[in-house]
Amino acid sequence: MTREEINKDKQNEIFKAENKEKTKKIIEKFVKTTIFIIIIGVAFFSYTTYVSTTKISIREYRITNKKIPNEFNGIKILQFSDLHYGTTMFDENLKSIKKIINERKPDLILYTGDLIDKDYKMTTKDTENLTKTLRTLNATIGKYTILGDEDTDKVSTIYNQADFIILKNEYDLIYKDNNNPILLIGLSSLLNNQQDIESGYSYFNQESHNSNIYTITMIHEPDSTNDIINSYNTDLLLAGHSHNGNIRIPFLKYSPFKKNGAKKYDQDYYKIRNTKLFISSGLGTNSSSGIRLFCRPTMNLFRLSNK
Repeated sequence: MTREEINKDKQNEIFKAENKEKTKKIIEKFVKTTIFIIIIGVAFFSYTTYVSTTKISIREYRITNKKIPNEFNGIKILQFSDLHYGTTMFDENLKSIKKIINERKPDLILYTGDLIDKDYKMTTKDTENLTKTLRTLNATIGKYTILGDEDTDKVSTIYNQADFIILKNEYDLIYKDNNNPILLIGLSSLLNNQQDIESGYSYFNQESHNSNIYTITMIHEPDSTNDIINSYNTDLLLAGHSHNGNIRIPFLKYSPFKKNGAKKYDQDYYKIRNTKLFISSGLGTNSSSGIRLFCRPTMNLFRLSNK
C-alpha cells in the first residue's frame, strides 16, 4: 500500500470519527431540547390546569355612593359566579370555597349564574355535597342568585334547597334595621332569551317607588349592560359568564378568547356613566378549555359606604 493510500485511509477514518462526533452532538442536543420542551410543556399544563384554576383570589372593593342608607354603611357583599362544577371545581374544592366565604362574614351573598357545567353528569353524591356547601354559606341578610345560560331545573332545585332566593327578572327590597332599603334586581339569562329587563325593573313603575333608591343589579351575561342602563338607572351591576377570558395577555387588558354574551364587556371592571360594572372571573372554567392563564378564579367582596 502506497503512502498516498495510507494517508487517504487515515483521512477517511478521521472524517468518519468527526462525522460520528457531530452526529453524537446533534443527537445529544436534540434529546436535551426534547426533554426541555417536555418539561416546559408539563409545567405549563400543570400550572394552567391545576394551579391557576384552583388558587382562588379575593378582589376587595369599596363602593361609595351617597344614595346608600346610613344603615348599610360597612355592609359586605360577596359575589361569586360560574362554579361550573365538573370542570376544575369538584367536591374537594367546595370546602375551600365555603371557608373563604364564611371567614369574611358577608351580609349578602350574590351568585351570578352557571353552577354546574353543561357537559358534566352529576352523581347523587355530587348533588348532595354541592347543596350542603351552598346551604352552609352564611350571610346575615340573605343569599340570592340568578340563572345562567347553563343552569337547569335541577340547578334551581339545588338553589332552593340551599336557601338561595332565585330572582327571575324580579326584584327584592333589602332591609337592614329600619324601613330604608336598597333595591336588588336579578335578571335571567340573555343567551337563553329569558331576560326581561322591564319586568326586572318593575319596581320603578309603582307609584310609591323611590327614584333615588340605591340599586344593585345581578346579570349573567355582561353584554346586556347597555340595554339596561339605556332604559333604567342602576348603581352597581354584577355579572359573570365571561370568566374574564380564562386566558389573558399580561400587562394588557385583553383576552383572545371571548364568549358570546361577553364580547363587549369581559374585563373585571368598567365605569359606564353612573354605573359601576364588575365582572367576576368565576371559579370554574369553560368545559371546552379547562385551563386558566394569568386569570385566576376570583370572588368579589364589596363594602358599601355613603361617605
